[in-house]
Amino acid sequence: MQKRVEILTGVIILLTLFTLNKDGIAQNKKAEKDISNLLKTKSVVEAILVIESLESTTLKELVTLTEIPAPPFKEKLRAQKMTQLFEEAGADKIWIDSVGNVLALRQGKKHGKTVVLDAHLDTVFPEGTDVSVKHHGDTLYAPGISDDTRGLVVILTVLRALEKAKIETNTDLLFVASVGEEGLGDLRGVKHLVSKEGHRIKSWISVDGTSINEIATGALGSLRYKAIIKGPGGHSWGAFGLGNPHHAMAKALNYFADEGQKFTTEVGKTSFNVGRMGGGTSVNAIPFESWAEVDMRSENPTYLKKIDSVFKSSMNKGLREYNQHLLKGDVLTLTLTPIGFRPSGKTAETDPLVQRAKAAVNMLGGIPNLITESTNANIAIAKGTPAITIGAGGKSDHAHALSEWWMNEKGVDGIKLALMITLAETGIAK
Repeated sequence: MQKRVEILTGVIILLTLFTLNKDGIAQNKKAEKDISNLLKTKSVVEAILVIESLESTTLKELVTLTEIPAPPFKEKLRAQKMTQLFEEAGADKIWIDSVGNVLALRQGKKHGKTVVLDAHLDTVFPEGTDVSVKHHGDTLYAPGISDDTRGLVVILTVLRALEKAKIETNTDLLFVASVGEEGLGDLRGVKHLVSKEGHRIKSWISVDGTSINEIATGALGSLRYKAIIKGPGGHSWGAFGLGNPHHAMAKALNYFADEGQKFTTEVGKTSFNVGRMGGGTSVNAIPFESWAEVDMRSENPTYLKKIDSVFKSSMNKGLREYNQHLLKGDVLTLTLTPIGFRPSGKTAETDPLVQRAKAAVNMLGGIPNLITESTNANIAIAKGTPAITIGAGGKSDHAHALSEWWMNEKGVDGIKLALMITLAETGIAK
C-alpha cells in the first residue's frame, strides 16, 4: 500500500511538472490532454506500479540478453530467448518470420490498424566478441548493452505491464524484436516487415538510444557501395607497367574526396566516408583487385541523390584517367555494387504521434528535443507512416565500442515513456 501511495504521489508530481514545463514549449493541446487523461486512468496507474515493481526483473533480463551474442546476420540465439520471454510475458501470438524478426502480437478490441513497438536484436560486434557484463559500482559495461539490448528490455516490460494491469487496447499492438538494424544489415528486418504489413501499420515507435529527451522524427538517409577495381595482376618487378587496381582506386577516391568536399560544403549537413579498403595478395605482387566500402548520408533526399552522382562520376573519372596512361596490358574495370540503402524523410512535428511523444517527455520532467537519426523508423517514415524513435531510459555512452556502458539513472522513465506513447496511439478500450 505504501508503494502504491508513493507511485500515485509521483504521478501527481509529474502532472504538476508537466504543467510547469510546458511554458515555452510548443505543444498540441489535444496531445497534452491525451497524456494527461492516460495518467488519470486507474489501469494506467496500475501499469506504472507494475513497471516500478519489475525493476529487478528488468535489470536481470538486461544482463541475460546482453550476454547472448547477436552479431550481424547471426541474431538467432537472441531471437530464441526473446521468443521465450514474449511467451512468458503473455503475448497472444508469437512467431519468427522468414528473415528472423521476432513478432509478438497483443490483440486489441478492434482489428484494423496496428501500432508497432520495436527494438532491434542485433549489435555491431562480430562473432567472438566478449559480451559478458561487468559491474563497476552502479554502471554495467558490455558491448551492446545500451544499443540496443536496453531497448529489447523496454518493450518486454511494456508488454508485461499491460498484461498485469489488464489493459485492453483499441488497436492491435505488435511488439517487434528486429534483425539487421546495424551496419550491413541495412534495416533488412524492418524492410521485410513493412513490405508485408505496411498497409496495416497505424504508427511505428522504435526504441533505440537512451535519452528520453531525444525524439528522432527525422530519418537520416544513407547510400552504401562496395567499389571494386579489377586487373590482371602480376609480379611487382616482372610485370611492372600493368594496371595496378590500388593505384587506380587511390586516384578515383581522391577525386571523390575533393568533389564530395566541395558539394557538402555548399549544401550543409551531408556526409561521405570510405570506411574499409582491401585487396592484394603480397607486398611484391600487383593486386588483381582493390575494393573500398563507401557510406554517404543526408537528411535531404535530393542531396543524397546528388552525392551519389558525385561519387559515381568521380570514380569513373579517376579510373578513366588512370587507364589512359597504362604502359601495357588490359585496362582496369570498375564495378559499384550497392550494399545499403536507408531512405531519408521526416515525420512532421505537427503529427499527433510526435505531439504525444513531446507531451509524454514533458510530463516526465524532460525537455523534448526533435532530432534526426538513422534507425528502424527510417523505413516507416519513407513509406508515409508516422514513425519516431525514442530513448530507452538511463544513461549510456561509448555505443559501438567495447567499452560501451549503461547506468540505471531513472531508467524506469524510459519504460514509462514507451508505455504512455504506445497507449496514446492504441487507445484504451472502454
